[in-house]
Amino acid sequence: MPTTTDPRPLTGEPLALDLLNTRWMHEGAVQDLLTDTEGLSVWLAANELNHVADEATLRHVLQARDALRTVVDGSLEDGADRVDAVLAHGRMRPTLSPRGPGERAEFKDPTWAPAWLAARNYLELLATAPDRIRHCAHDSCILHFFDTSRNGTRRWCSMASCGNRAKASRHYARTKEG
Repeated sequence: MPTTTDPRPLTGEPLALDLLNTRWMHEGAVQDLLTDTEGLSVWLAANELNHVADEATLRHVLQARDALRTVVDGSLEDGADRVDAVLAHGRMRPTLSPRGPGERAEFKDPTWAPAWLAARNYLELLATAPDRIRHCAHDSCILHFFDTSRNGTRRWCSMASCGNRAKASRHYARTKEG
């Protein structure tokens, strides 16, 4: 159980985007939740991942975050190999239980589990609605979100923070001109 509360301004996004959101801006400086295993413990708990927050897991999660940042903020061409390198450490095994067919993730090295699950989640988002994976439209925000709005026009990570700042900036510019 983490001893620290989650300090991030945006949580609850799909796992892949939530991993990207372990870096955020605060008062003009980049903050990073994953600087140590305590931060990793906070992220694991926030995503209900029952996994030990050790140095190896932190290293693998950081590798996955960098790979995901490359494909989300760059291009699939630039980052596909990096995401595939993370995905090479696990697989989905088909299963059959009394409830019917299912799947179970398997890992040769369990320290790859959280990183692999985040990379796999990105593939699921791409398969479902790739155009709904968004970067906040505010110039100084580095957060990502999955647009679940009905018409798919969400622009801000949060209307209360980034959306409000953008509106205030536009209002100030208009009043300054007049």
